Amino acid sequence: MVFWSLPMEAIKAMASLLLLSERFSPDIGGVARSAKRIAIALTQLNLSVEVITWSRYLAPGELASPEILENGKLRVYRLGLYRHWDMTMPQTLNILKQRCDRAGKYDIVWGHYLFPAGFLAVYFARLHQLPVVVSARGNDIDRLMFPPGDFARLQWTLQQAAAVTAVSQDLMQKIEILSGRSAQLHRNVVDVDVFSPKAASAEKAALKQALGIQLDEAVLGFSGELREKKGQQFLLQALVRVQQVRPACLLIIGELRAETQTLLQTFRTQHPNAAARLVVTGHLETPEQVAQHLRLCDIYLQPSLWDGLPNALLEAMACGCFCIASDAGGILDVIESGKQGFIIPGGQLHRLGDAVLEGLAVPAVEQQRVKAAARSHICAHYGLEQERAVLTKVLASLQSAESAL
Repeated sequence: MVFWSLPMEAIKAMASLLLLSERFSPDIGGVARSAKRIAIALTQLNLSVEVITWSRYLAPGELASPEILENGKLRVYRLGLYRHWDMTMPQTLNILKQRCDRAGKYDIVWGHYLFPAGFLAVYFARLHQLPVVVSARGNDIDRLMFPPGDFARLQWTLQQAAAVTAVSQDLMQKIEILSGRSAQLHRNVVDVDVFSPKAASAEKAALKQALGIQLDEAVLGFSGELREKKGQQFLLQALVRVQQVRPACLLIIGELRAETQTLLQTFRTQHPNAAARLVVTGHLETPEQVAQHLRLCDIYLQPSLWDGLPNALLEAMACGCFCIASDAGGILDVIESGKQGFIIPGGQLHRLGDAVLEGLAVPAVEQQRVKAAARSHICAHYGLEQERAVLTKVLASLQSAESAL
């Protein structure tokens, strides 16, 4: 079935796309959020989308009833994880076979994140002679290319896919070096109507009071999963350093992983005063709630050790936050230091606290200029309207790839 050479508006018969993703909203993390956003965007291009994602909250091998969204165009199936992938993957293939037997053959397969979803998507697609797209999202390249990662699996996945997308120029370069092929740039995007600077001062004051944030405290913000790759130790060190000069708190917009709880126990012992000013929201159900909390930040911090193009950073910039970020991954695609925010080199992250103090000392007029530039840049290049054009281009590229199967 060759349809993707046509303008998407001209497609009369709705094609069926299978999207595999390790996580899918309301699961936490950027992969989950981007998977749902892309799935919805694909339905708007006249595709019927079925999602298979995995869950730790179901019995191993159990397939839950589908969540039906977008007027029936999007169905989300959650499959219970086994303890190891060598059990989960064969069972997933069994489920996919059953789905094909009941609903008919899929037309396109999409693997969101290179492992495990991308690898399994490519294998399933090749098994059934279907065109397949794999999407590199963040640290999936680095996790697989270095020990104990599986370099052979990474290379095979990249080389066998009909099309490869990547969220940043950095990932595109790595893919070309590792596989000898080019990837298509498919940046993360943001709903700039939801993530905006608009908020009443009374609303912000009420939310601060509810969170226990003092009026004289500088609010340092971080959104997402606090973990090692996101620079968790540097965030904590920055809070300690800033508190030596002025009152401050660290607002963590999201949940804490179990391994992070262990780190925080040590931090509480070593720095009890700073630990007392850690404010953790827990999981927030809606993007609107995330935006409300981002607007509280005097400075938003993204000290990633490695990354793709963090959704959280784009959301913070769209909210008009004053941002300080590392130079990891695709962050340099979106921030030119001094214009839309400020960049601190990865080798200097131990000085993040000093950078925060310098940022807090920037005159209000200059801060507003940087905030406005950040918001303007996101609206111009990372809004939802950009997603449709990219997805149309990706699907169109499958025509030549399909003829080679």
